[in-house]
Amino acid sequence: MVLENKLGINNNIELHKEEERITKIKAIKLFETQELNNFEVGTFKGLAQIHKYLFEDIYEFAGEIRKENISKGNFRFASAMYLEEALQKIDTMPQKTFDEIVEKYIEMNIAHPFRGGNGRSTRIWLDYILKKEINKVIDWSKINKEDYLLAMERSPIKNTEIKILLREALTDRINDREVYMKGIDASYNYEGYNLYSSEDLNNN
Repeated sequence: MVLENKLGINNNIELHKEEERITKIKAIKLFETQELNNFEVGTFKGLAQIHKYLFEDIYEFAGEIRKENISKGNFRFASAMYLEEALQKIDTMPQKTFDEIVEKYIEMNIAHPFRGGNGRSTRIWLDYILKKEINKVIDWSKINKEDYLLAMERSPIKNTEIKILLREALTDRINDREVYMKGIDASYNYEGYNLYSSEDLNNN
């Protein structure tokens, strides 16, 4: 099934390709224009602002809480019926230390509030919290795709593994363009989007 989209595309491969191209360009602009600094830090509203910015040219649901139940593999994300309540609880979670921030990130991943594009948006949201609260960001290019996906899959039961992976990739190069660009490419690759590099799109 092809997600309903503003581009009128009814082929999944073509939609996948255009979604990567358009949203990566938007992710680059988010950094270049410093637009991210206008968004809330560590709240669902802030995450929704990021998601809307990235996906508004493609999907009507950009920035909107999903009404469907969704799953990935054998894992079912938070029920749509209780999603708003779950998001309110996440908003109140502390975010002063690295551990607190990652725990908040894990809960937001379990919530998976949007119909699509959750992982890519939430990793930008996570970095924004880390940057504002502890003056660090994650160098995603240092985190292996399979290691990350396995650690995230296990994180609702045991969060030690994902904390170790993310902690080892922390950097204080919080405004470094190269770290950001490589990070976007790595983040997209986790979800199977790897046709375009951020640098190539930025130079076009």
